[in-house]
Amino acid sequence: MSNMTFSVSWHTLLEELDGLPKSATLVTPLSHKPFRVADVQEHRVVIEFDETSEKRPLQREQFETLLQQIWNNDGRFDLDRLPPQADPYPAVLSLHPRFEINEDAGVIIETDDTTTSQLLKADTETDPDERTEPDLDVYGDALLLVDALERCNVTTLEDLETDALVNLYTLLSDVQRNANDFRQDIADVLLGWLHHDRPVSGPCGSVQRTTRRNRSLKDDDKVLEVIEEAGIDRERVLGVDRSKVDDALEVTELADSDVYEIDEREYVRKADVDEEVKESRLQGLKDQLAATEGDDAAELRREIEDLEERIDELTNFRTGTEVSD
Repeated sequence: MSNMTFSVSWHTLLEELDGLPKSATLVTPLSHKPFRVADVQEHRVVIEFDETSEKRPLQREQFETLLQQIWNNDGRFDLDRLPPQADPYPAVLSLHPRFEINEDAGVIIETDDTTTSQLLKADTETDPDERTEPDLDVYGDALLLVDALERCNVTTLEDLETDALVNLYTLLSDVQRNANDFRQDIADVLLGWLHHDRPVSGPCGSVQRTTRRNRSLKDDDKVLEVIEEAGIDRERVLGVDRSKVDDALEVTELADSDVYEIDEREYVRKADVDEEVKESRLQGLKDQLAATEGDDAAELRREIEDLEERIDELTNFRTGTEVSD
């Protein structure tokens, strides 16, 4: 590798780093630690780890050594050969358009094809004090729930009116459902970054990839054949098939209680949601948040309070009797 070849690659990498927004987060391939690029200089790149705020300089000479190793080994380098604490180097190098990390194979490679990087996120620059409204159902429901909790004294639930309890229960149900859906969407994305026995941490906690093992029996004949070949009497594994019992109940006069131990428990179930009322209340809250800035904030807040008083009757969810009338 000539100095000229490395110099071209180095300055290409610096150009890519200069184009990163300050919020861009990368992750190391071995320890999976998130970090940001704090400063880009001619002879080094300074990074800062999210978890500890520790800053570390990555020297140009070390990048040159890493590239030398890649070029001397047919365009690939095993990440396990990295010295301790050196995994930020390939993560930064992966921002170069010709280098890519394959974590499954445990290598960093040079390629002429389109590459991916260790970049977790690169949000566009925004004012840190500017509020943004995410287009998520769980956001709206959570906002409504917070408002309802602030309006009610939930220390003693027994003292609340029925309509307030119904309102809280319905909103909690909506938040739970939409939060679970959104959590699954996030989990689907995280699976592409997580590896077994390698937890990844964030400001509020950490996550780890795990495997859940579900079992289902193979065909009955196959199971019985294997059991008998193992020297076990088939009668020991034969039992009552619940689905066949249910079929039998449908064509006989037997009651469920004749064959089932029945434990009945009463519970509350959400029956209806008034989306128009929720939307009206939510819009009022959004306006209220927006009104916290600007010269006319106090006047606008009073107008919003008047609006909320006018729609306050509508925020009481109807009982089952009222719905049926």
